[in-house]
Amino acid sequence: MPLIPGNATGAKKAVRRLTEIFGSLPEGERETLLAFAEFLAARAVPATREIPPPEPIPRPESESVVRAMKRLSASYHMLDKAKLLNETSALMAQHVMQGRPAVEVIDELEIVFETHYRRLIGEIESS
Repeated sequence: MPLIPGNATGAKKAVRRLTEIFGSLPEGERETLLAFAEFLAARAVPATREIPPPEPIPRPESESVVRAMKRLSASYHMLDKAKLLNETSALMAQHVMQGRPAVEVIDELEIVFETHYRRLIGEIESS
């Protein structure tokens, strides 16, 4: 159901449908849907030329992959989440679909975010 800017009826239908879907999901899937929605919302924020340093949030001893994504997204708020989507969604799928341990996936997610940050800094410095 494509939404047209300014189309309040279409937006209301979409919100209703999302609410229905959200309500039908188990708790773990709800967290995943919210994390993905936040991810999509964050990528809409325009990047600036002045790149702030990451704001590290300590990694809890026990952490889910979804919470790690939220933590890393907050720590690396300056990154374009769309550029991370391919790698992060592949890692999330390995955890959810293939049963890969959360600790391993989170370790790799931390590397992905750090690598993208260093790449962004390199792009800015070279321009």
